[in-house]
Amino acid sequence: MLKRLLPAVLATALAIPALAAGPQLKGQAPGWYRVQLGDFEITALSDGTIDLPVDKLLQQPPANTLRALQHAYLGVPLETSVNAYLVNTGAKVVLVDTGTAGLFGPTAGRVLANLQAAGYKPEQVDEIVITHMHGDHIGGASSTVFPNATLRIDKRDSDFWLAPEQVAKGGDGAKAVAALVKGFADTGRFKPFDGSKDGVEIVPGVKAFPAYGHTPGHTNYVAESKGQKMMFWGDLMHVAAVQFPDPTVTVQFDSDPKTARPAREAAYAAAAKDGYYVAVTHVSFPGIGRLRADGKGYDWFPVNYSTNR
Repeated sequence: MLKRLLPAVLATALAIPALAAGPQLKGQAPGWYRVQLGDFEITALSDGTIDLPVDKLLQQPPANTLRALQHAYLGVPLETSVNAYLVNTGAKVVLVDTGTAGLFGPTAGRVLANLQAAGYKPEQVDEIVITHMHGDHIGGASSTVFPNATLRIDKRDSDFWLAPEQVAKGGDGAKAVAALVKGFADTGRFKPFDGSKDGVEIVPGVKAFPAYGHTPGHTNYVAESKGQKMMFWGDLMHVAAVQFPDPTVTVQFDSDPKTARPAREAAYAAAAKDGYYVAVTHVSFPGIGRLRADGKGYDWFPVNYSTNR
């Protein structure tokens, strides 16, 4: 019987068309990640990535940069994260930076979509705090998208970047940023502050601290709840594979490298000493982790993935 059936089975099998392989779908999951900080909920929001020629931007011999990148299995251009952070204190919702919106091309501009994917609505944001006024940090600060938010920036930064001569020199990007700020100012929701080494309270539990150098008014923000602390660094650093092992390396984007370098070194030392979390705009998403001193440099320990925040 098997001998009689075998030819028929083979003929049937050969007649069935081969199935095509499943198409590659590309893309990633929505870019948000939550961490609990005492009673506060911190949500990291990915704006996407930007390819940067960091061998040309970092102020050291390009060979040194390439060597450090290769050690970390990386190369150039370096696909660099752009991160923003949402702090929900229970009473107030604070957005730390807003991403690029439409200022940096198709691989970025996703903060708003990821904020909504994370379960929030833009009208729930009470305060937008800007680390500094470069377009990848303030590009998404729209007064119409965030109709209930107050825009907060260190006065040193806003005075510098909104000066008419600076706007004229900066071209279309600078004009776009100035227009964003004007939208908040026209509705009475732009409130710059004078930086203080003792901190400026934005809402209870969230303060601003000066970290000048990258820009004239570059600012770190700190969230604290029940003895737990997280500091949001903005552009205190850009390339983890280079600047954690060697904090002395500055970047071309720094307005004042001689001030930016000691600001970074002091922030590294304090974070390593006290063991609190830091959240960094251009460290691989979610950009949250801790530091530990290692000789003259530092080791970076990303936040452990958790399904329980």
